Amino acid sequence: MDSNLANTASLLWHAYKSLPSPSAEVNWAGFYVLDPKKLSSSTPKPQLILGPFQGKVACQTILFGRGVCGTAASSKTTQLVPDVEAFPGHIACDGDSKSEIVVPILKGEEVVAIIDIDCAELNGFDEVDQRWLERLAVLLGEACNW
Repeated sequence: MDSNLANTASLLWHAYKSLPSPSAEVNWAGFYVLDPKKLSSSTPKPQLILGPFQGKVACQTILFGRGVCGTAASSKTTQLVPDVEAFPGHIACDGDSKSEIVVPILKGEEVVAIIDIDCAELNGFDEVDQRWLERLAVLLGEACNW
């Protein structure tokens, strides 16, 4: 799984960087995966832990329901955010990020990971990004050994 996600993070990064703006302004592309501990005494909710990525140093853990990533994980729905400052509870791992798209990866009915891509421009993503990233999420959910 890790090598699949690492290669996919690199491919996403370089694909976005090869496109015209705003896509070329992607400043983070990668994954958060379900913490294998899922629930512990110190973590009352499931949490995501940092997986393979390209970009600046990132937050290590994100609770389900917190920020854009946690919201995508808890709701099992894509979060297409044109302006992260307008998203309630946004977690700012990189102050340069202005927009974000987060797509959950499911294995059956369970969220096993999320795809997270940030852009340094407002409105960095659209429905085309959403459609193709959701297709990628289905492929990863089926192909990886979760």
